[in-house]
Amino acid sequence: MSDLPSFVHITEVGPREGFQFEPPSIQTKDKIRLIDALSETGVPEIECASFANRKVVPQMADALDIAAGITRRSGVVYGSMWLNAKGFLQALDSGLYTPALTFGSASDSFLARNNNTTPDQQIDRQRKLRALYSEHGLGSGPLYLFTAFGCNYEGVIPVEKALHRLSELVAVCEEAGAPPANITLCDTIGAAGPSDVRALVSAVRDRWEYPVALHLHDTRELGIANAMAGLELGVARFDASVGGLGGCPFAGHKSAAGNVATEELALLCDRLGIETGIDIPALTRAAKLAADIVGHPLTSKLALAGVFNRSPEA
Repeated sequence: MSDLPSFVHITEVGPREGFQFEPPSIQTKDKIRLIDALSETGVPEIECASFANRKVVPQMADALDIAAGITRRSGVVYGSMWLNAKGFLQALDSGLYTPALTFGSASDSFLARNNNTTPDQQIDRQRKLRALYSEHGLGSGPLYLFTAFGCNYEGVIPVEKALHRLSELVAVCEEAGAPPANITLCDTIGAAGPSDVRALVSAVRDRWEYPVALHLHDTRELGIANAMAGLELGVARFDASVGGLGGCPFAGHKSAAGNVATEELALLCDRLGIETGIDIPALTRAAKLAADIVGHPLTSKLALAGVFNRSPEA
């Protein structure tokens, strides 16, 4: 346990990744209501929306309205996601935080089926994006490796292949004079177990000195166990989704759980003596709000059970 971090940065991705999996009928005002509630919980960063093709992702057609409507609280970073130059420029105009994202997939089959892209095209597109970032004065930013542990099309991704794909993406950043701010390993379909997390995180750290972050899905109910494996290795940055909001469109079934629930990850950290700055009861209330907004139960057990009061009554 000696490598446990003293502080963990949790990025709340529910309003972006979570709502992308829900029907497009959710009202913009309700998305804003959830983001504003999350702003009061102590989470340091919230992904509010993604800038994507409206025909492909109609759930995010109101991204600009969301950006304009939220109440911004001092100390909270309000971010977004995009996958191409057009999306980046829209995000830039929105006023949301726009880091210089570099991203790719460890699975070639995932790239082909979901992005109609080859590995070589992936790198070429990232170089062009990197050049666009430089034009707008952006330097280092996070690097995301999707399907880092496996995908439904290709099966388990060997550590060596994940490292190979990472090396190509890291080179794009380093060649541009903007090394990655961190390397985020994404368990896109919830394929990993704790030993997989330990193996890949350790291998990445042996290869590079860049901080490692984890984006974990709870598709097969190993999300918290995988987070624990990361924490034991000192990983201090995670993505999570309030209430477990969302799902995984590539998991093979519509009822697949989304990311690790933010409040459950925060509780784990609390029980380990790790600071997050998060008000866990407030976050559980936000999880209940998220369930009310989507109109169905979410996967978070903590949101249902409530926070156990460990202090004896006077």
